[in-house]
Amino acid sequence: MSLHYELPIYKSCYDLLLEIFLFTKNFSKDFKYTVGESIKKETVELLTLIFRANSRTDKHAVLQEAREHIEVIRLLIRLMKDLKQISLKNFVKINQKVEEVSKQLTGWQKAVKSL
Repeated sequence: MSLHYELPIYKSCYDLLLEIFLFTKNFSKDFKYTVGESIKKETVELLTLIFRANSRTDKHAVLQEAREHIEVIRLLIRLMKDLKQISLKNFVKINQKVEEVSKQLTGWQKAVKSL
């Protein structure tokens, strides 16, 4: 078993978390402590699930839960763009990171199913 922090998906998710911390600090007060905190919490939970999946033999349920978290993150980020809390440029940038994690999760899920 490899160390969780050496996994490409862990690194991608950590990069996503860093990006989220950077852009949520610019949210207006109305959203910073509500939606901003929710996005951070969801992303930290996603990182935790990646660690759990890596350390378990039965990964399917944990990976499915991780997929649910990435979708909530995607939804909240889109909401913040629509509420003009994120510029289109930053939305594209963060969405690329979300998509990268999502694709890696999907690939991991497919690999687990084929075992």
